[in-house]
Amino acid sequence: MNSYETKIGIKSWAEEDRPREKLSAQGRRALTDAELIAILIGSGSRDETAVELSKRILHHYDNDLNKLGKASINELSNFKGIGEAKAISIIAALEIGRRRNDFETKPADVIGSSRDAYNIMRRHLVDLNHEEFWIILTGRSQKVLTKELVSKGGLSETVVDPKIIFGMALQHQASGIILIHNHPSGSLKPSQNDIHLTKRLADAGKILGINILDHLIISDTGYLSFGDEGII
Repeated sequence: MNSYETKIGIKSWAEEDRPREKLSAQGRRALTDAELIAILIGSGSRDETAVELSKRILHHYDNDLNKLGKASINELSNFKGIGEAKAISIIAALEIGRRRNDFETKPADVIGSSRDAYNIMRRHLVDLNHEEFWIILTGRSQKVLTKELVSKGGLSETVVDPKIIFGMALQHQASGIILIHNHPSGSLKPSQNDIHLTKRLADAGKILGINILDHLIISDTGYLSFGDEGII
């Protein structure tokens, strides 16, 4: 930056360039969400600056970065001024932020509480628009052996085959199973099907000597543990 550019100050720069200068001069925490996204997309269109475009995108998602984080490439590309490359940049940046948060809460190697199971599975199940059913398999002293995706479904349910679950458990010589699935709707209330399935699996597990330790429902806002709630 030359001396003339330094003297005129940030306010005299084109709006699409200000976020970069603002970050350099004041630090990353001084920027709004729209200004940070504007840096990612680089430029706007003929009709609006990158900051204005970013504000419009955020407004569409109720200024909620969690909602924006669920957007697909095709959805973001529908905004005028956002092509596939810019959409990918936004999605990649939000995913990095999510993974950083997951890294700061390092999953446990041994399951000592429902929170440990939640920390292991959170990154796999938040921001999904469909249901997925996973299991964590544990050995002696509830040491984590592996986590496995059992099935994927639609918005409101996924089909779970007990034979697949116990087949995985026997393959890994597991002594315990934690059931986990997500509710894209955001509700943490278990359905009657959730409760019935859990009971069926618990009864089958007793015959095989494999305990169903817990069942977690995960949403973007948190989780519910059947064990903590006394359902299992």
